[in-house]
Amino acid sequence: MSNFSRGFAFLALALASCMPLSAQSPLTQILQGSSTTSAPSKAPDQLGRDTPYGTVFGFLQAAQSGNYSIAAQYLQMSPARRQTEGDPLAMKLNVAMNSAFAGSLRPSRLPEGTPQEDVPLDRQKLGTMFSGEVEADLELVRITDPSAGKIWLIASDTLVKVPELYDQIEARQVESRLPQWTVKHQPAGMPLWQWFALLLLIPAAAAGAWLLLVLLQIPLRWWARRHGQAELAQWRSVSGPAWLLAGAIVHRILASYLGLPLLPRHYYNQVVAVAVIVGAFWILWRIIRWFLQRVRNRALARGHSGTGSLMLLGERIIKAVVVIMALFLILGVLGFNMSTALAGVGIGTLAVGFGAQQTIANLFGGVSVLGDEVIRVGDVCKFGDRTGTVEDIGLRSTRVRTEERTLLAIPNGTVATITVENLSRRDKILFKTVLGLHTETSPGDLRHVLSEIFRVVSGHPKIETDTTRVRLTELTSSSINVELFCYVLTRDFNEFAEVREDLLLRIMKFVEDSGTNLASASQTLYLGGDPASKDKLDAVVKKATENTSSFPDSTVRSQSESASGSQKQDAGQNARNDD
Repeated sequence: MSNFSRGFAFLALALASCMPLSAQSPLTQILQGSSTTSAPSKAPDQLGRDTPYGTVFGFLQAAQSGNYSIAAQYLQMSPARRQTEGDPLAMKLNVAMNSAFAGSLRPSRLPEGTPQEDVPLDRQKLGTMFSGEVEADLELVRITDPSAGKIWLIASDTLVKVPELYDQIEARQVESRLPQWTVKHQPAGMPLWQWFALLLLIPAAAAGAWLLLVLLQIPLRWWARRHGQAELAQWRSVSGPAWLLAGAIVHRILASYLGLPLLPRHYYNQVVAVAVIVGAFWILWRIIRWFLQRVRNRALARGHSGTGSLMLLGERIIKAVVVIMALFLILGVLGFNMSTALAGVGIGTLAVGFGAQQTIANLFGGVSVLGDEVIRVGDVCKFGDRTGTVEDIGLRSTRVRTEERTLLAIPNGTVATITVENLSRRDKILFKTVLGLHTETSPGDLRHVLSEIFRVVSGHPKIETDTTRVRLTELTSSSINVELFCYVLTRDFNEFAEVREDLLLRIMKFVEDSGTNLASASQTLYLGGDPASKDKLDAVVKKATENTSSFPDSTVRSQSESASGSQKQDAGQNARNDD
């Protein structure tokens, strides 16, 4: 009941707010730009008869306040007849319009009116009044007044049938059976008994709407039991706005039998229309939220975190669109000129689009990243020349924790355009290396080494056997190169590093046990010459070795190699001189 009470409290607030706005028809026309003449030759008509809207509502407001002499100014009559018959005829026309008018009161706000089919351009047909067997069209005609210029008046063809309509209405008048004080007092232009009836219809409409929703739940519960659902959780989420919507419709149907005066009826219809729009869009809001949350939960359950984030963004955008649509419909129902508002929104959107191009690009880039799900939070990715772990994917940027433990923020517009390599999506990791064997390894030993390396690698439980290969690739002056190519069956790089380390240690041990060695980065220089030069060279090397015996091994080796190299070069030069 709380939701329904809040709904009808909103109706009361809307009624209090929209009636003063609608009553000020000349001011509303000025604010909404209803006049299209840029340089009028004469001042606007003081009674607001420049437009069909001003004529109809001006007449109703004057007649409602009991000022029939002003109301007669809206009738197409000669000055003499208006002086004698204007007030009674205005009173009878007001009664006929309040009791016998059928249709929606939507007169044009343009000075030229709205073109209608089979109706002359200087006339506007608003609807029909009928009571019993009497029927009359409510029409306006545009004439040229010597003092006010072109104005709209209620046509004389309509006024001819007003007395007969009034007599039929009086014969069918229900108010003759009611207490006179409820008929005599008319706050806001409506008798008290009709105000009381509208208030009493509120609980009746609430009870009728509740009964209607209970009856509607019967087939829904049967469907839920048939499909194995314990309860209708989604129905409970929309029960409040559905009660408001059904209550407003039931109240409108019951109020149609009260015969409300035309102007209060117009305001009442606006309030009911606002309630219907609020209830309908409230239901739509709940359905969208329930549906998108369901899709988001399913995506998260399947591990699609990007889709879940995208659903959250989509939910917010769709809700904003729903609210904007409801607001525009409410303003249109209240009589505001929406063409100007829509044009303003379009211009504002264009200006925002030009001023926030980069922001919009990042927004759409974020939608693209989340929708494609190329990367997820927690993935290790390579963005260009930077590698790191994705910590968050926002609407503007993607934040990455690099290997140096710095936080890198990459705009989503850039992420959507650059090459992104997701290292965490690997189903296996490639292990590829080149082993250099000593050049003195014989072909037989080489074949044995190749077969044993293949056996060691393929026998490892973490190595994919089908794609493993160990092949001789090239012969160089310093080494015999063997290529090892295999896939490690893991996604964790730390585990991959352990497997790689284990394989390399096994290969090193096996190569040493096989009687060969891995090639080292060294060079041997062979020199030719006479035996005397060779003896001299050996003596120099031996002396240099003895002099450096007290130094550490590394220093000895480096200095010995340097001395022997220079001495060998000198010996070679001497040998060439001897030759």
